[in-house]
Amino acid sequence: MKVAEIIEILEEEAPSKDALEWDNVGLLVGDADWEVSKIYVALDATEEVIAHASEAGADMIITHHPMIFKGVDRVVESDYVGRRIITLIQGHMACYAMHTNFDIHRMGKLAEERLGLSHTIALEPTPIDGETDVNIGIGRIGSLLDHPTTLEEYAWRVRESFDLPYVRVYGDPKQMVHTVAICPGSGKSEIKYALKAGADLLVSGDIDHHSGIDAVAQNLCIIDAGHYGIEHIFIGHIKELLAKKTGLTVLTEEKQMPYWLSQEEV
Repeated sequence: MKVAEIIEILEEEAPSKDALEWDNVGLLVGDADWEVSKIYVALDATEEVIAHASEAGADMIITHHPMIFKGVDRVVESDYVGRRIITLIQGHMACYAMHTNFDIHRMGKLAEERLGLSHTIALEPTPIDGETDVNIGIGRIGSLLDHPTTLEEYAWRVRESFDLPYVRVYGDPKQMVHTVAICPGSGKSEIKYALKAGADLLVSGDIDHHSGIDAVAQNLCIIDAGHYGIEHIFIGHIKELLAKKTGLTVLTEEKQMPYWLSQEEV
């Protein structure tokens, strides 16, 4: 199967034209006519991931975050991005990224399925081809009408649903939660949308200390599951999609959560 045929499947899932204007998605390294027999899926195309893909005999790497994000002035071994590009080309491996286009079309919906939300809409609706659909956009917001719970109980649910070693919580653990907003990845910018929508809780990642306590002061609790903590669901979803539609071997990077050093480990 050619790279172009795999891209066609991915474009059906999350069209690259719908990525936010500052993003850099699509085929970043390689050629659409290259042949692919084995695919490797990861969140980021780090040197370690590229090495693992190469060792596995992969012909194409698919990631959520773009390996090339800003302008590349030169492709040299002494630069970490250049080094990755050189390694990919030498190994005849294509690299494709689907970032905010995947966020807009699929990521939030995948996350909400794990959190038991109902009556959901996009947290930040995003115009597509000049038209806004409340079901398409960054993040999701929905209700727990049938199963209201405390912040503490819901924090445990988030941790277990995404198989996390820990989450960080801002707010009164005993506060009841009825309306939940979720933004996989970095969600600091979505706090204003969660507040505007009347959410009791925002589940996201990369929430700094002051943003967390300021949100609580405005009656919005926060569960910070980490940037990787929620977005790693991309990996399993893309694997399942491509294994089903291509019949190719699809391998994935093992989960690489930052770990919490406990007293028992010291």
